[in-house]
Amino acid sequence: FGISVSILSLIVIIPLCSLIVFSSQLSISDFWEIVTRPRVIASYKVSLVTSFTASVINAVMGLIMAWVLVRYKFPGKRILDGMIELPFALPTAVAGISLAHLTVSEGPVGSLFAKFGIDIAYTNIGITVAMVFIGIPFVVRSIQPVLEQVENEYEEAAFIMGAGRFETFYRVVLPEIRPALIAGFTMAFARCLGEYGSVVFIAGNKPYETEIAPLMIMGELQEFDYPAATSVALTMLVMAFVILFINAVFQSRASAIISGIR
Repeated sequence: FGISVSILSLIVIIPLCSLIVFSSQLSISDFWEIVTRPRVIASYKVSLVTSFTASVINAVMGLIMAWVLVRYKFPGKRILDGMIELPFALPTAVAGISLAHLTVSEGPVGSLFAKFGIDIAYTNIGITVAMVFIGIPFVVRSIQPVLEQVENEYEEAAFIMGAGRFETFYRVVLPEIRPALIAGFTMAFARCLGEYGSVVFIAGNKPYETEIAPLMIMGELQEFDYPAATSVALTMLVMAFVILFINAVFQSRASAIISGIR
């Protein structure tokens, strides 16, 4: 076990340490000048806003999907449950190309919205759609095991005491699944924040408009501006660590709830 943990730690830590060491060669003023450039700040905003929006949508949709999969029996349930894993198995480039074809103005989905003057592809809406696709499994798989441990007797008791469906969910079910819901939200947010493969085909990569931070890093690398790419990457790394720390806190609470119910 110790050897496995050590090997895994080296695989994760060595690339991160090299990033930090390379960034340390820059002076603080140079580093600050790079990460506060207007174009870089704009890419942070696009990444954060679209990632947060997609994660909120994922939280709502993921909760509904987990509830349906746990509480109801219907034909094709196993197939639907298996399809939740599709974004994990599907190459992100394939997902990006497929979503781009669907959402362009000539595509089957994009043409419907184009009638109302709404463009999806090559806009922040398209970026959000791609992030929703790749983030939904994190929420469903975080909530599902916790929801399976919540006994129906609690809900039935609330109904007997005169509580309605919404009040029962709000007062009985939601407190039990809230840590798992927040954990799923933070994992989806972290995943969306660093997503590149599925977004690059649908984003349009317009500076100050649809350029997310990972696209900015790739652009700097293509121009051989390694200090700029490393500085932006390090800033994203700090954001990811903060998000993952929050996720770890709520994951531990969700595990405690499962253990307590059992």
